[in-house]
Amino acid sequence: MLKKDATYYIVEESVLPEVFLKVIKAKELLEKGEVKAVNEAVRLVGISRSAFYKYKDCIFPFFESSRGKIITLAFVLQDIPGILSKILNIISDTNANILTINQNIPLGGIATVTISIRTSDMTKSVKELIQEIERVDGVKKIEILGREEY
Repeated sequence: MLKKDATYYIVEESVLPEVFLKVIKAKELLEKGEVKAVNEAVRLVGISRSAFYKYKDCIFPFFESSRGKIITLAFVLQDIPGILSKILNIISDTNANILTINQNIPLGGIATVTISIRTSDMTKSVKELIQEIERVDGVKKIEILGREEY
C-alpha cells in the first residue's frame, strides 16, 4: 500500500540494487500463481525471506502502482480515419472507465489527444494497455501525463 506521507521516486531499473529486482520477480511469481509460497519464490530468485519481507511493501513496478487511480494518457496520432475509435475500443475492452477525451484538430497530418481513465476495474495492467495501443497503426507516441488517486 502506498503511504500518503512518503516520498516516491521513479528510478530506471538498471540502477536499482539487484535485491530490489529479485523482490519484484518473487512478487510476480506469487501473483501469477507460478509458485505457491514465499519460500519457493525467494529460493527461485535467490534472495532470503528476510530480504523479501523487508522490501516487498516498498518496491513495485511503476505500472502496478497505477491500479485504482485516474490516469491521463497523451497520444500523438497520425490523422487516420478510425484510429481514435480503435484506441477507445482497446481501452473499453480492458474495462477502464473513460472519463475525458480531448482531441485537437490535426495539423500536418498529426493529432494530439488526451484521455483520462479510471483504472480500478481494469482487466489488464496499464502497461499491457499501453503496449496494446502502441501496436495500432498510426500511434506515434503514448505518454502518461499524470496519475491521481480518487
